Amino acid sequence: MDFRSTRSSEKVSPSYALLHGLAQDGGLYVPSVFPEGVLSYTDLKNKKYQEIAEVVLSYFFTNFTDEERKTMIENAYNDVNFADSRIVPLHSIDTALSITELFHGRTLAFKDMALSLFPYLLTAAKKQEKEDREILILTATSGDTGKAALEGFKDVEGTNIMVFYPSMGVSPMQKQQMQKQEGNNVNVSAIHGNFDDAQSFLKRVFTNEEVNAYANKKGILFSSANSINVGRLLPQIVYYVSTYVSLVDSGCIEEGEAFDVVVPTGNFGNILAGYFAKKMGIPIAQFICASNENKVLADFFETGVYDMKREFFTTASPSMDILLSSNFERFLFYVAGADSAKVAAWEKDLQETGKMAVSAEELKSLREEFSGGWIDDDETRAVINHVYNDFGYLLDPHTAVAYGVYLNRRKQGLAQRHTVIMATAHPYKFPPVICDALALGQKDNPFDMLETIASCTGIYLPKALAELEMKPVRFANTMEKEEMKQAVLSFVDAIHAEHM
Repeated sequence: MDFRSTRSSEKVSPSYALLHGLAQDGGLYVPSVFPEGVLSYTDLKNKKYQEIAEVVLSYFFTNFTDEERKTMIENAYNDVNFADSRIVPLHSIDTALSITELFHGRTLAFKDMALSLFPYLLTAAKKQEKEDREILILTATSGDTGKAALEGFKDVEGTNIMVFYPSMGVSPMQKQQMQKQEGNNVNVSAIHGNFDDAQSFLKRVFTNEEVNAYANKKGILFSSANSINVGRLLPQIVYYVSTYVSLVDSGCIEEGEAFDVVVPTGNFGNILAGYFAKKMGIPIAQFICASNENKVLADFFETGVYDMKREFFTTASPSMDILLSSNFERFLFYVAGADSAKVAAWEKDLQETGKMAVSAEELKSLREEFSGGWIDDDETRAVINHVYNDFGYLLDPHTAVAYGVYLNRRKQGLAQRHTVIMATAHPYKFPPVICDALALGQKDNPFDMLETIASCTGIYLPKALAELEMKPVRFANTMEKEEMKQAVLSFVDAIHAEHM
């Protein structure tokens, strides 16, 4: 399996794509020939999550042997990294709705699903490419990716990681997780700006010849832990495949029966992984893209116009506060019928004008599989309250957005099939929102709020958060977004000095 750029005919090996993240032309890597229709329930039944992962990833990372992939997967998905032996348990709300819980990893967010495996993939790719430079992972985060990447790569030999996050755009608990990160090879900085500012800067770094030449002179290669990297994106396919197997095994649907998924969406990687699962043979009928007030994606699926020239909102679901969704480019590649020239033109329009549009015919075609919806913060809190009081189930604000969009579709008579909501984070990562939603009152200390929520709900405090309060703050700095380049170069110098 080779990988190609979304913007040109450039082709590279899986190990090269893993190491470099972004294509040289600024595009994203996708499989050169996608493995369509290769999965069926018959081949997957009776398999554990790890075994399903071995099947799925064997189609993409063909540069590794079966035994190498198996070892990496077993090291990633075990009881050390995940609190539930099922890895992604399925929770049924009623006969028409199930929730896939993606938050049982070390950092309590769905980003753990890929970032538990990605360090093994990257380390193996580095060895395979005979790359002797130190790797510097540069990552932008809207909340969850940063902590998951930091935890995945902390003290991994030959790698270093630097994370940027918006100072006012993450929850108090997400901020605590990053500011108190352990590890000798990590660096974390807040910026005065939003996620799009951080992400756009890092994309420019990856294609900046001057900065890359400087890093290379210091013996350092840049890479990414954002879902622009195939090592982040492709492992996410596995939990959609696992969800299908669990739905059939539990009697929610019959073998081969179609179902819908609702995905709270910011950077479009999670929902794109589901689309890839469908292309591989999983019978997903509709993908419902759930947005908060930053509803650029929901609007696109309504109008066919992606317009990021709009007001940016800081919301109760901060991981979705994104206007420039990186993985959307990969989706456009398939909308365009793998026409890289068309994708390049669309991306140029987006960069120069802040807008791009598909044709009426293309919109009609993609709406056969995709639709969008959104709710605001007041509705998000109301959904959390409703689901907890009616079902005794506590949602985080991102999953509540998806649930709210599902409820609106059901009111409109659009929810005709069994539907799965992809639950992306543990609710305890967002104590102020949960306290507001359950009318518990807010406190200055987020850990005091967690105690209040736990006393009210009886939901135990996860060990990862219980231990966090007493850890020291290591990274409290906040910089202007214009200072990010110098911060990266300074970290390059520090890494070089340590390893020279």
